[in-house]
This record gives sequence, structure tokens and C-alpha cells, in this order.
Amino acid sequence: MEALQILGWIYLGGMIGAIAGITGVALVSAGKYSDLESEIIGLRLQREALKEEILKLSRRGKPAPRKRKYWKKKPPKAVKK
Repeated sequence: MEALQILGWIYLGGMIGAIAGITGVALVSAGKYSDLESEIIGLRLQREALKEEILKLSRRGKPAPRKRKYWKKKPPKAVKK
């Protein structure tokens, strides 16, 4: 009888320990996961900022204005005889 009681306490302690262990691992991994998520967001923002800088540097200045074209026909010159 006493051996069965000892085995019951061991079983109960194992179950409580397993639950506590799983909870502890979940809490630690959740903290690491949130740290990694925030780092990913920060790196994405940094990448976008660097893309914008590269585009700014690679753009030329203002394009030269186009020359004005006159589409009206000029009157024909008088022919000398």
C-alpha cells in the first residue's frame, strides 16, 4: 500500500513538473520570438530607407527643357525673276 502511495506522488510530481517545464519553455521562447519579430521589422524599415537613398543618388538632375518647335508654316519666299 505504501509503495503505491509513493508511486502516486512520483506520478503527480512528474505531471506537475512537466506542466511547469512546458510553461517555462513557452514563456522563454515567446520572449525570444517577439525580439526576433521586432528585429525583422527594424531591418525591413532600414532596407526601405536605404532603397530610397539609392534611388535618390541614382536619379539625374532636372532634364533639359525641350526646344520649342514652331509648327506654323512660314510664308513662301518671293521668287526673283
